Amino acid sequence: QLQPVESGGGLVQAGGSLRLSCAASGSIFSINVMGWYRQAPGKQRELVANIISGGSTNYADSVKGRFTISRDNAKNTMYLQMNSLKPEDTAVYYCLLVAGRGYWGQGTQVTVSS
Repeated sequence: QLQPVESGGGLVQAGGSLRLSCAASGSIFSINVMGWYRQAPGKQRELVANIISGGSTNYADSVKGRFTISRDNAKNTMYLQMNSLKPEDTAVYYCLLVAGRGYWGQGTQVTVSS
């Protein structure tokens, strides 16, 4: 009953910025946690950032100070503002919504060229 839909991925040069969006569609009751994960080829999926219902945020050390996660509770939409992008940020980025159970988006490709 909850389907995350991601947008905003693409190709950007090193030092540039992108903003990812994740919107929920379908009938929901409450989203407790929203998070962004990423997975590069040959590597495990890793947490990038998450935000809980009260507004507290957590970031991976590798993105701290460069990325900002936020959410619009009324719209059930989450954003990831990515600044000062590096080639190491290249990955498929996945949205995770937690409302009783986890709901994953399909992923959106982010490619950062050097």
